Amino acid sequence: MTPICLVGIGKIAVDQHVPAINASNDWTLAATVSRSGTVDGIPAYTDFDRMLTETDISVISLCLPPVPRYAYAAKAIAAGRHVMLEKPPGATLAEVHALQDMAAKAGVTLFATWHSRMAKGVAAAKAFLADKTVTSGQITWKEDVRRWHPGQEWVFEPGGMGVFDPGINALSILTEVLPQPVHLKNAALSFPENRQTPITAQLTFSGDIKADFDWRQEGSQIWEMILHAGDDVVHLQDGGNRCVINNQDVAGTQLDEYPALYERMAQLVGKGASDVDLSPMIHVADALTIGKRVTVDAFHF
Repeated sequence: MTPICLVGIGKIAVDQHVPAINASNDWTLAATVSRSGTVDGIPAYTDFDRMLTETDISVISLCLPPVPRYAYAAKAIAAGRHVMLEKPPGATLAEVHALQDMAAKAGVTLFATWHSRMAKGVAAAKAFLADKTVTSGQITWKEDVRRWHPGQEWVFEPGGMGVFDPGINALSILTEVLPQPVHLKNAALSFPENRQTPITAQLTFSGDIKADFDWRQEGSQIWEMILHAGDDVVHLQDGGNRCVINNQDVAGTQLDEYPALYERMAQLVGKGASDVDLSPMIHVADALTIGKRVTVDAFHF
C-alpha cells in the first residue's frame, strides 16, 4: 500500500478521510500535519516543511480550509509529491489553474475532488440523462451550519464561501449529471450583517434550472435535486445517494463517497494523470459576481 500524508486534522478529516484511508487497500496513513489535531498511532507533524524534508511520502491529501491550501499544494508539488485537494480546490479559480500548470510541469498528479459526485446515485442519474435534454430542474440544499461546521468561523470569512460550502456539492452533482452545460442567469444572496459570506442563495440557471441554498435549516436536512427531461423525472435524494427515476429506485454504486475518492486518486497516480474540473466553482464565482446582495440579521454560532 502507498503511504499518504493527511494535512489538516479537523472534523472532515476525522469523520471522512481517516476512515476512508484506513479501509482502503491502496493507501496507508503514514503521517499527519496539523496545528492541533492528531490521529492515534500516526506520526504527527505541526510543520509541513519539516514533514516534506523528513519523509519521502509521495502523496499528500490536503483537508485545510481553501484559503491556505494553495501554499501547501504548491510546496508539495515543488517537492515532487502528488496532491489531492478537498473541495473546493482553492480560494480562487486562478490559483487552481496555477497549481494545474505546476503539477503538469512537475509530472505529478493533481486531483481536485468533489465528494458529492461519488454519491451512490449520481452515476445512475448521469447514465440515464446522457442521451436526453433536461428541460427544467429544482435543487434544494438546506442544512444547519451549526451542526456541520460548529464554531468554524472561517466559513463566514472571505474565501470561506458561506452557504456555497455545501451548495457547491449540489453544483458538483449538477455539472456531473447534465448532458449539456448551463450558465447562471441571476442570483440573490443573503449576507448576515456581521458576516462576509452568504448564508442563503437562490440561483437561476439557463435551461430553467433553479437552486435554493440555505444554511439555517433546523430539523431535517434537505439535499435533493429534481431534473425533468420531457416526461422523464430524475430525483436525486440524500445528497445524491439515492436515485429515483420515474418513481422507481435505481441501484447505485457500492462505495461511499470518500472511499471512492481515494480509489480514484489511486487510479490517477497509477496512470500518471490529473483530474481538475472547476465547473462547480465557476458557478459559485458567477453567483458572487452577478448576485444581488441582501443584508439579513446577524448570525452567531
